[in-house]
Amino acid sequence: MKSTGNIYSVSQLNQSVRLMLENQLGPVWLTGEISNFSQPVSGHWYLSLKDENAQVRCAMFRMKNMRVGFRPANGMQVLVHANVTLYEPRGDYQLIIESMHLAGEGLLMQQFEALKLKLAEEGLFAQYLKKNLPHFSKAVGIITSKTGAALQDILHILQRRDPSLQIVIYPTAVQGKDAAVEIAQMIELANRRQEVNVLIIGRGGGALEDLWCFNEEIVARAIFHSNLPVISAVGHETDITIADFVADLRAPTPSAAAELVSRNQTELLQQLQYRRQRIEIALDRLFVEKQQILRHLSLRLQNQHPQAQLRIQQQLITQLSHRLQQSLRHHWQKTSENLTALSMRLYKNPLPLRIQQHEQQLSQLKVRLNSQMNLNLGLQQKQLAHLCGKLDSLSPLKVLARGYSITQNQQNLTIRSIKEVNVGEKIRTRLADGEIISQISQLEKT
Repeated sequence: MKSTGNIYSVSQLNQSVRLMLENQLGPVWLTGEISNFSQPVSGHWYLSLKDENAQVRCAMFRMKNMRVGFRPANGMQVLVHANVTLYEPRGDYQLIIESMHLAGEGLLMQQFEALKLKLAEEGLFAQYLKKNLPHFSKAVGIITSKTGAALQDILHILQRRDPSLQIVIYPTAVQGKDAAVEIAQMIELANRRQEVNVLIIGRGGGALEDLWCFNEEIVARAIFHSNLPVISAVGHETDITIADFVADLRAPTPSAAAELVSRNQTELLQQLQYRRQRIEIALDRLFVEKQQILRHLSLRLQNQHPQAQLRIQQQLITQLSHRLQQSLRHHWQKTSENLTALSMRLYKNPLPLRIQQHEQQLSQLKVRLNSQMNLNLGLQQKQLAHLCGKLDSLSPLKVLARGYSITQNQQNLTIRSIKEVNVGEKIRTRLADGEIISQISQLEKT
């Protein structure tokens, strides 16, 4: 008798078989007829799938069966995606169902998953390739049925939110065997015409078969190669198509797509009012600043006016003359005091001769002093008269009185060269007794 190797317990054997089934078979697709369907209070589904020759027990837990869009019944043909396993306590092998579809719909789902995997591997779903929608759309293209309710929903929302938005409709079938080709042709037509900024592709809700044209490869590749941004808006929020994965943006419904491409007029008016207020505030601030600058320049102009400069020079001459007179009086007073002191000293001297000498010296000194004072006073007066004459000759008004004039441009700047003016420009010429306003008709160099 041959040795059987390790001796298993029943539990160990069932566990090993379960692991073998789960690891070697993995997920499978299976089609069959439902029988023995039941749903206890836990919410889980228990059933058998059978064909003419065999059957297998199945379970579908509540969190999974909540996604099924129909109520299973005995005798119904379905396609399931399930994991093969073993229920260890009884040693029964079974399927744990992950998803369930009606038999015809299930075949479509297999095709859907196969195309989705193929296009994903080619990079058609890559997020970095998605195009951004324009910030403000000027024109929107709608690829859908011209008689469908989806088109009316989109038009109603666009009219309500942004009546100024231009709309171009590219009518096409959205159901049937020719729909996919027509949709792809309309995408290519919109890209050739370049008359819109963004495209909305979609239709209203329906069964998987009704939406199948949006799962066709020709539509997916047309969307991918579109230079215009594409919004996919197919069916209801729960409906997912290949077009949703390829499009630059998916909208849960056609109405939501219209919301995405349109601008809310009320919000735009509020933004416009806010910006208008900011501009008014900025203009008021600028006006106040310019007024302050104008007042400052006017004050500077007044201070630099020739008459103002002349008044300042006259005030300076008056101050200098007053200081000179005070200095002369002080010097005269001090000299008189010194003479008086000397006279007293001479008067008190007992020697007549010395008195006589001192008197003679005093007389001479008086004569010299008077002569020197008169000379100094004459020199000071001549210097003062000379300064007054120079100041008077430098006065702009004096220059004007001699027949000269000052010519200024429209910015009140003195013109010193013909390069500072142009033909046709108005100028102002100031004379001693008034001003002349003239216009330049010709410029000649000397």
